[in-house]
Amino acid sequence: MRRAGLGEGVPPGNYGSYGYANSGYSACEEENERLTESLRSKVTAIKSLSIEIGHEVKNQNKLLAEMDSQFDSTTGFLALCFM
Repeated sequence: MRRAGLGEGVPPGNYGSYGYANSGYSACEEENERLTESLRSKVTAIKSLSIEIGHEVKNQNKLLAEMDSQFDSTTGFLALCFM
């Protein structure tokens, strides 16, 4: 995140009322690092969650396929019983 007016067009060491040290963008760089780390942890959490959801979907699909097979067997059995 870049902030306008931080050291642009101002002589070195003269930052007016901003109160920043001679490092210029160090406050912004620190904030960017903090925000980047926060974003990184959120992306990692979302990635982990999406992987878990994928595993759950595979398991649910397997169970549904088994149920479908069992219903087909039951339907065939009932059809034979009522003939």
